[in-house]
Amino acid sequence: MCATLGAGGLQSRCTVAAGGRRRASSVVMTDPVEYAQLMRRVHAAVLSGEQGPVAPRPVVSDSWRRSLAGGVDPDGHLPPIVYSGTDLADVRAAHPLAAVLPVLRSTLVGIADEAMHMMIVTDAEGNILWREGQVDVRLLADRVGLAEGTRWSEEAMGTNAMGTTLALDAPVQIHSAEHLVRTIHAWTCAAAPVHDPDTGAVLGAIDITGPMRTRHPATLALVTAAAHLAEGQLRLRMAARDEQLRQRNLPHLLSLRGAGALLTQTGRVLAVESCGPLPERLDVSAGALSLPDGREALVEPLEEGYLLRLRGVPRSLHRPRLTLEFLGATHPVAVLDGREQPLTPRHAEILTLLAANRDGLTADQLAMSLFGESGNPVTARAEVHRLRTALGERVVLTRPYRLAADVTADFLALPTLLRTGALRKAASYGALLPRSDSPAIRAHRDELVTAVHRAVIDTGDYEDLWTLAQSPTGAEDLEVLETLLDVLPKTDPRYPIATARHARLLASSR
Repeated sequence: MCATLGAGGLQSRCTVAAGGRRRASSVVMTDPVEYAQLMRRVHAAVLSGEQGPVAPRPVVSDSWRRSLAGGVDPDGHLPPIVYSGTDLADVRAAHPLAAVLPVLRSTLVGIADEAMHMMIVTDAEGNILWREGQVDVRLLADRVGLAEGTRWSEEAMGTNAMGTTLALDAPVQIHSAEHLVRTIHAWTCAAAPVHDPDTGAVLGAIDITGPMRTRHPATLALVTAAAHLAEGQLRLRMAARDEQLRQRNLPHLLSLRGAGALLTQTGRVLAVESCGPLPERLDVSAGALSLPDGREALVEPLEEGYLLRLRGVPRSLHRPRLTLEFLGATHPVAVLDGREQPLTPRHAEILTLLAANRDGLTADQLAMSLFGESGNPVTARAEVHRLRTALGERVVLTRPYRLAADVTADFLALPTLLRTGALRKAASYGALLPRSDSPAIRAHRDELVTAVHRAVIDTGDYEDLWTLAQSPTGAEDLEVLETLLDVLPKTDPRYPIATARHARLLASSR
């Protein structure tokens, strides 16, 4: 093979399988040191374009060819640093293999310590996320960059067990000068890939690495078994998640009455409701899809997966139940049929307006309510489309935009609390969507705040007034504090607190 080496512009003609030569795989590796010396001669010969005593193993020669073609310098030194500090901690915490790290530790670290090896776990790009083992070995590893946060893909460091196992998606053992980069010829390593049991995608690699003299023929089998064990643990965790998804969303599935299925977030079919055969996995990237048998279906998002609804089949008579608790809510959440649905601030505003206008709003009216005179109906339509995608078409209807659900909302119930005299409960609520700048929301918010304050002040009950004074709106209302001080007994331990707050408000208002 021929390649151009990026570092220093060195060019080498590399001949790797000359006819009549034995391959390295046919040489019995009874002594790892003797084999390393042989491979150093092979390595030097191949990179100089000469014929060596034996040809490298095919897995090695193929990897050398890929690495050299990718510009890896055999005389290069340290790998690139990709993650460090909090970045590394965040990547680790989010990675699926973090869940099986305890199993890997109990399986490999003790053995690795005794054999003067380290256990290394990488992500799918070959970045080392975890490295554990004997201190002396880790100190040696630091000298060649075998450290957490560094990248060991073939593209970055050439032939090595971690990078090559990810390139081939197969277990690999690389010994001494089988590594392309000379600085790691003193090491031996074996690695195996770990796959996502759901999608089959490679999640990363598990590697056992140590000084060259510590090579053992059973290491590859050990690391392969550990990878299979990790995949088994991931499969068990996936099965538990699947069962939770089934249990939580069984009412949604049954409501389809033989017209759909429950899907995971990756589109895997988890449960069906008498709708005939379905593929094992479906594309959930679009809201609508065609099944292999020609049937049309809609995909509706759930909190943890998707609901597949066959088109042309009547929807359930079940009317959705929507609960909105937006008083004091800085991070609004809707509850749809018992499941929480996080909302963007804009979607919370739209739901507030539609809940307050049950006959519905046109796109022009909605744009005016949301943005004022500068409102654009096109923007309003786009936001409603996103909201319908999040909650489902059965919740938000069009022409005009309106809610087709049984709505319970704290901001709608607040006037009833005032009429019935439940002032302490009314006073405990915060303002409606306090972060909203929508003209219509601001107007509604001000009306509710004024109504609560007026009712509590007029009644003059000091417990109601104290409750209101603890709310975000009442805490800065001078009239509320003055009325509270008029009726609160001076012997009440809360009186000094109210006095101090009143003095502060007086000072700030001057």
